[in-house]
Amino acid sequence: MGLYKSKLPQMARPLRPQEKDILKSSLIIFVVGGPGCGKETQCKNMATKYGFCHVGLGQLLRQEAQKSTHRGRQIRDMMLQGLLVPSGLILDMISKNMLSHPESRGFLIDGFPRELKQAKEFERIVGRAPDIVIAFVCSMQTMVQRVLHRGQVERRAEDCEVVMFRHLATYYTLCEPVLTFYQQKKLLRNISAEEAPENIFAKCCSVIESLW
Repeated sequence: MGLYKSKLPQMARPLRPQEKDILKSSLIIFVVGGPGCGKETQCKNMATKYGFCHVGLGQLLRQEAQKSTHRGRQIRDMMLQGLLVPSGLILDMISKNMLSHPESRGFLIDGFPRELKQAKEFERIVGRAPDIVIAFVCSMQTMVQRVLHRGQVERRAEDCEVVMFRHLATYYTLCEPVLTFYQQKKLLRNISAEEAPENIFAKCCSVIESLW
């Protein structure tokens, strides 16, 4: 659902053995949740506290969409329509970003995976699963209010009402198989995103520190 026909890569490049070795000892934490649930804010806070590298998928895509290239224009068109960018491109962007920080003790990958195929592809190309998956649970009403407010404050074109509801529809359609996949692997940790930010952060810290 929601894929856009383009020449962007559909399949990611598997990492070479020496590249996999670089990421072997680092913590890898996926942070998922619907638009406006607070993923980016909490990831930035966790990255600061623990010295992790924050890999924000949304930020990577926005940066690419601002470039005056054919790829940038295609990504911008997809984002403005609330469509999914092909998994191959997303995985290539994430792995490239991670490999550019070989000294990092951990990676917080925010907004990934967006669909089950991406979860499985990550393990194929990187050669390992994440250490833990934090899922922010938030009502649709709360997400709508936060996204509309963010659109007014940050002037994000993709935060207009029409695109937002497409994002939400895509998220709810695709997220359940992802959550089930990680639940079966006993890697999923659900955190309510309806609470005060400091309470959410404290729970995130407890999850991370349980890995040590």
